[in-house]
Amino acid sequence: MRAHPRIGLMCKAPRPGFAKTRLAAALGRRRAAELARAFLADSARLAAGLGPLTAFHAPADAAQEIAPLLPPGTALVPQAEGDLGARLIAAFAELLAQGSPALVMGTDSPDLPPALLGEALAALASHDAAIIPAEDGGYCAIALAAPQPQLFRGIPWSSPQTLAATLAAGQGLRVHLTAPWHDVDEAEDLARLDLSAAPATRAVLYAGRGPRTGG
Repeated sequence: MRAHPRIGLMCKAPRPGFAKTRLAAALGRRRAAELARAFLADSARLAAGLGPLTAFHAPADAAQEIAPLLPPGTALVPQAEGDLGARLIAAFAELLAQGSPALVMGTDSPDLPPALLGEALAALASHDAAIIPAEDGGYCAIALAAPQPQLFRGIPWSSPQTLAATLAAGQGLRVHLTAPWHDVDEAEDLARLDLSAAPATRAVLYAGRGPRTGG
């Protein structure tokens, strides 16, 4: 595998009512935003340990509020317009232009094991793509050795069919799948987190009264 993979983090501004809206239904918008902020910080710390990091943020005016949550040296780039597929195509185009393989991840799995991320990147030595599946039918991260825009077109995002549709779109490619991992969409998913691997999330959950409801 070529050295120094480029890492992309797809992230939203942790604003009440904008980030983690499904969590907000159970915990309240303010609490969900606090957790979104912690997820972002933990995910960025994890991602920066893999290689040079670019945070692709939404909305476009969010750079100043996201920057303090990121490790020093992180590049900030607004996400492209369009659906998630279009935004991922643009993110990979930016990262792969540097001539190294690239991995893009989100912020919904703040305790994602570094071993799985390392496995995905190492697999690019003999595969075109590597994916860390999510247990809900999506995926936590995807790594590419070269642009593969077909993997992101016509995909039913945020559905139990996301991974299956991605694999169907990648017929003919050598795709490595790691073991699956969990992500956090609903309040009950919080109980599955390995908080020893997500210190910012742990601090939010156990500050004061810990998990609570209300706005």
